Amino acid sequence: MKKKIIIGVITAVVALLLIISCFTVVPSGSTGVVLTFGAAGDNVLDEGLHFKIPLVQRIVQVNNRTQKIEASGTASSKDLQIVTYNVAVNYHANSASSAELYKTVGSDYANIIISPAIQESIKAVAAQFTAEQLITERQSVGDQIKSALSEKIAGYGITVEIFNIVNFDFTEEFNAAVEAKQTAQQNALKAEQDLARIEVEAKQKITQAQAEAESIKLIQEALSASPDYIEYVKWSKWDGKLPSVMTSSGVMVDVGDITKATE
Repeated sequence: MKKKIIIGVITAVVALLLIISCFTVVPSGSTGVVLTFGAAGDNVLDEGLHFKIPLVQRIVQVNNRTQKIEASGTASSKDLQIVTYNVAVNYHANSASSAELYKTVGSDYANIIISPAIQESIKAVAAQFTAEQLITERQSVGDQIKSALSEKIAGYGITVEIFNIVNFDFTEEFNAAVEAKQTAQQNALKAEQDLARIEVEAKQKITQAQAEAESIKLIQEALSASPDYIEYVKWSKWDGKLPSVMTSSGVMVDVGDITKATE
């Protein structure tokens, strides 16, 4: 009796495992490639629960979410300067191309396809720009690298979403030359600003001199027209106080005191 029970339990467990093995679940953000006796088919399974033939078929999952890959290396600019770069690329494998991608490349397509394509694209684009342009036209350089990279890997069903240049580094000699150029430009700008300031100050002095000359001319015209004009100016500026005077003996005498003494 016990033997029959054990056999029954084993049979039930085997049957349950067999039933479970008839189904597979493709998680969200992925697609399933069906392998029949190890050979990949053209059909792609979407997210969810699917039936498969036990011991005959196996499901390989391909990640279709956005993924990130970073790369670093060296390239040469148009003027033969060595640039060391660090870049980051966001990409995803297209769902409809999952089966073909797995059949032709396999699961490690990031290292087999994307990394070499990044290196080649950067070298090709960097050679079209001078080292200085790689710095000043960084956005344009990044856009062109992204375009070249997309063209290389689009045939495999891989889409480049974002291409970021994390860093461009140059040799110490080039950095020193750039710094020297910037210093020279700053000195030249300062010299131009100083010259402009001197010109403005000179113009201000000329304007002031012209104003003073014009004032003197008006006074002279007034004097020639009326000899009494200078007396008018003198009395119009008098504050009502008699000035001190110097006598022939060198003694300072207040005219006001003399007036009081004679009263």
